[in-house]
Amino acid sequence: MQRFLLICAAGAAGTGVRYLIGIGTARALGTSFPWGTLVVNLLGCLAITAITHVALSRTGFSETLRLVLTTGFMGGLTTYSSFNHETLRYVQGGETAKGAAYFAATVIGCFAMGLLGLALGRAMVGR
Repeated sequence: MQRFLLICAAGAAGTGVRYLIGIGTARALGTSFPWGTLVVNLLGCLAITAITHVALSRTGFSETLRLVLTTGFMGGLTTYSSFNHETLRYVQGGETAKGAAYFAATVIGCFAMGLLGLALGRAMVGR
């Protein structure tokens, strides 16, 4: 039960961070493109890969901590469901090129950030 509550609390924190990033990017970059969702998805892909690699490569990194950080915090932070909705909204609104650009930036960017996260995790543990 304690693990469950820790994961839930971390999920709430991740959701709060996602909200703040959304506000910050809207203020900084405007609202004509879902910058906040893109930023949290890119950062989420980077962080979840690095955290998982480090957690699975190090002894002493508890399974509970790994789950709190990945399932909890990162699960609250990342927003692929929003990504899907926003992409479909562009397509349904006749803005297919904008939807395709958003889709490509998210998929390619998240893959690249995942590779970077793996490299970061390897650099942290020497493997």
